[in-house]
Amino acid sequence: MQTAPSATPQEHPKPPAPPAPGDRQSLFRAMFARGTPMLWVPTGYFSMALTYMMLTSVTSIMFKNLGMSNGEAAQYASYLILAYTIKPLFAPFVEMYRTKKFFVLCAQLIVGIGFGAVALSMSLPNYLHIMVFLFGLLSLVGATQDIASDGVYVTSLDSKTQSLFCGIQSLSWNVGPIVASGGMVYLSGWLHTHYFHHEAGVFGPAWIDSWRIIFFIAAAITVVTALWHLRVMPDGAKAENAPKSVADAAFILRDSFVTFFQKRDVWLMVGFAFVFRLSIGLLEKIGPFFMVDPIAKGGLGLSNEMLGLIYGTYGLIAVLLGSLLGGIFVARRGLPATLFILCCAVNIPNVTFLLMGIYQPESLWLISAGVAIEKFFFGFGSVGFMIYLMQQLAPGKYTTTHYAFGTGLMGLCMLVTGVISGHLQQALGYVHYFWLVMAATIPSFLVTWFAPFHNKE
Repeated sequence: MQTAPSATPQEHPKPPAPPAPGDRQSLFRAMFARGTPMLWVPTGYFSMALTYMMLTSVTSIMFKNLGMSNGEAAQYASYLILAYTIKPLFAPFVEMYRTKKFFVLCAQLIVGIGFGAVALSMSLPNYLHIMVFLFGLLSLVGATQDIASDGVYVTSLDSKTQSLFCGIQSLSWNVGPIVASGGMVYLSGWLHTHYFHHEAGVFGPAWIDSWRIIFFIAAAITVVTALWHLRVMPDGAKAENAPKSVADAAFILRDSFVTFFQKRDVWLMVGFAFVFRLSIGLLEKIGPFFMVDPIAKGGLGLSNEMLGLIYGTYGLIAVLLGSLLGGIFVARRGLPATLFILCCAVNIPNVTFLLMGIYQPESLWLISAGVAIEKFFFGFGSVGFMIYLMQQLAPGKYTTTHYAFGTGLMGLCMLVTGVISGHLQQALGYVHYFWLVMAATIPSFLVTWFAPFHNKE
């Protein structure tokens, strides 16, 4: 999942128009010229995504491998979403000091050093407590990296260049989950079984060896990226109305909250933003646990290698393809006519996990197909969620900030459901838990049916 856009005191420009056909050749030549954003946009957004996925997704698998229960692993990993959820609250303060590039470089260096510290801490007594503490600090730093990187992108590029690079920006972010949830998880399993010669299906401290290497690799990638950005990333301009004091920043936040709750039917829109992905929140952490848990415990008994391949490769490709087709579908038919269909697309395919829980298939083709179907329709339907926030919830005095509030509500849903999901699964078992996931689709259908449309598309 991509994180919420950062809020700054100056609203982001309106979405730029696509370049005219006559301009395209010169624009694409400019893409690869010396000093071009092509040198830092892809690496900047890849670094943002790698940090986010390592902290909020990969950690849950690592905790599971190290012997945590499903409840604890999902709970601790979900807490790390909090900083990304509340980042609009401290975005104005980043605007007050130094340059945006300064914050990007500091954040990336701290994250790199922090990942190295996580790897070293695995040799210490009570290493799990130390890691959780370090991850909590790094999530705040990672959220700051997002704010500053978005700020560099918005203030350094004119509208035509932003239009040219928006697809590259999105694609680069999506490489992060491939590397983290796919490559890193796959490599952890390969190292565990083929290099350190441990048994794949046994969870416990033996997994430290492979995960220590994974976090050293993540640290090296992040530090190298920071050094690269030191050379090629522009400083980023200050917002025209940047706050000059803490009092100014506090006023902007307070005014943005007041105007947000003055919107017509705001509570229906708040309910939509929070509940639309309720069932996905319950499934997000438990799906991978279900894949790697032994068959005797109701899981599918897959290795980390297969989990990384299925989720990080097949699943992500399905999400990207679904998002593309979902965008085309909405563009042709309009959001009011398609929103409920998109809600069905997000929620109904969750039944694939219920079926896999009941029958526990051994065929990797069937398992991969089940995950790909769920991920494809999730990508297809989630387009409607983001467009609704842009068109109905965000417009007004603080468009970008209010959009960030909406995505923050979605993040809060992911946090709450993630914290409780593992404990519920342990209490119910996988099959009954997946029935609960299907029941959780009902609130999503209700809020979508009654979602108001007050702004023209």
